[in-house]
Amino acid sequence: MAARKSKSVDAVAQLEKELAQIKAQLSKARTQQETDAQKTVTALTKEATKAATKVKSARAKLAAARKKKTPAAAKQAEAAQAAVNTAKAAHDTVKADLAAAKQTLAEIKAANKLANEHDKAVAKAEAAMAKVQQAAARKEAARAKAAAKKAAAKAKAKAKKEAVRARAAAKKLAARQKVAAKKAAAKAKAKAKKAAAKAKAATKKTTAKKKAATKKPATKKTAARKSTAKKAATKKTGTRKAAAKKTTAKKAAAKKAGARRGRPAKATPSA
Repeated sequence: MAARKSKSVDAVAQLEKELAQIKAQLSKARTQQETDAQKTVTALTKEATKAATKVKSARAKLAAARKKKTPAAAKQAEAAQAAVNTAKAAHDTVKADLAAAKQTLAEIKAANKLANEHDKAVAKAEAAMAKVQQAAARKEAARAKAAAKKAAAKAKAKAKKEAVRARAAAKKLAARQKVAAKKAAAKAKAKAKKAAAKAKAATKKTTAKKKAATKKPATKKTAARKSTAKKAATKKTGTRKAAAKKTTAKKAAAKKAGARRGRPAKATPSA
């Protein structure tokens, strides 16, 4: 549809261009026609003047021949009359041609005048139409400018509103992010505190284990020492007991022997 419209507009523009060219050619042809008719009238006027001069000369000769009283004067007068008639006929012909040429020139001038008036009227109408179109175009341009201004103001207001909304959203988002960051920081702090407490407990536990591990060998050594000392004491006690038993046995034997001999037994010093 758009292509068809474009072609139509191009065809109209082409025809208008051709019409303008034809109008220019027509105006030129009219001017040339009037010029040629004027030249014809001028030429025929000159010929008419010459023919009139010839008629006048022939009439002068005829009058002179009629005044003569000689036998040959009649023949001269007859010849002069014939010359007058010929010159008069030629003059009448040129005069008729001149009248026709003048009539043609008058008709051409009238037609050209009418055409010029028509062209002037068309040009005036076209100028008025162009003026109306220009006024309409200016009005449309003013309307478009006002609409554009209104649209620009609307767009500016909308942009301002959007900017306010964006700032509010950004502020809200910033506040939300701040709260989230604060919450995350508190959470991280609590987590770090918990991790520190856990690490402290683990360190304490590890220290206790190390301390316990350090004390265990000492206890074992002490126990070993105690066991050795106990064993030595037990051995020493056993030895003492054995010596005591042996002494007691010796005492008993001595007592028995003294009883047999009738002597009191000697007290054996204790070890």
